[in-house]
Amino acid sequence: MSRKADWNIPVSVEAERCGTGMKLKQKNVAKPWGQMSLPKIFGGKQKDKIGEIWFQPPKGITPKLLSKYLFTSEKLSIQVHPNDRQARRKGLPNGKEECWYILEAAPDAVLGIGLTKKVSATKLHAAVACGQIEGLIDWKRVKSGDLYYIPAGTIHAIGPGIQLIEVQQNSDITYRLYDYGRPRDLHLEDALSVATFAPYDMKNYQDIVTDKSVQLIEGPCFKLFQVIGDDPNILKGTSAGEWQILPLEGKVTTRGKAIAAGECGLCTTASEIDLSKNIKSLIACSLN
Repeated sequence: MSRKADWNIPVSVEAERCGTGMKLKQKNVAKPWGQMSLPKIFGGKQKDKIGEIWFQPPKGITPKLLSKYLFTSEKLSIQVHPNDRQARRKGLPNGKEECWYILEAAPDAVLGIGLTKKVSATKLHAAVACGQIEGLIDWKRVKSGDLYYIPAGTIHAIGPGIQLIEVQQNSDITYRLYDYGRPRDLHLEDALSVATFAPYDMKNYQDIVTDKSVQLIEGPCFKLFQVIGDDPNILKGTSAGEWQILPLEGKVTTRGKAIAAGECGLCTTASEIDLSKNIKSLIACSLN
């Protein structure tokens, strides 16, 4: 999923200048496919359908990662993202790799990730033209505690009845293959030029042990950790230009700024992260 950044100074430059961690400002984004009943940490019942909650830094700062919550009541578009090399050919700074940490899912909820079988670009093009691409998507049943890493090139979609956290490279580049007749642009040729025409590699899936500190993701662009309690050792030895903190229970402090559940903090070194009041958090770090 995508959200355009409108800041233009790299986070590492600004953070060095101000020398502090920070709490990012929450922004609710209404979507026709969103939900009106959100978790209590976000105020519960809403007046509008909220599809995304993302976190806005101060003006002049561009984080390398974008962390957000997603809430779905309808299927989202079938889409794909390019990798860094492919994005730079378009004059963009980077592509988009992402992951989904499932918080809640309805009993029949599904994610579309990869294809049911390997196909040619020609066959996929024909399936899109005939409105049959849904039949080629591998719709996987999903539950709370599932984690899917979505490498660039993976054809994917999110189904209804899901609440999740998405951590991604901070990029707005999305190529839509199919959108269920909604009046939005498709990007078929661009999508076919970057897509992987094959099933999803289940090595990128985890059924998370929810009460254990563990490194969840080690991708080419970012790492993601689940941290239980005061367990700073799991973050040691990682060289990163940026850290983003998403408490699920309890609080995490960075340079005196308390980050609670439903909030997001940003800092530049693991040593700035105080886990003494943490119960359970997701902590991501950028690698480039």
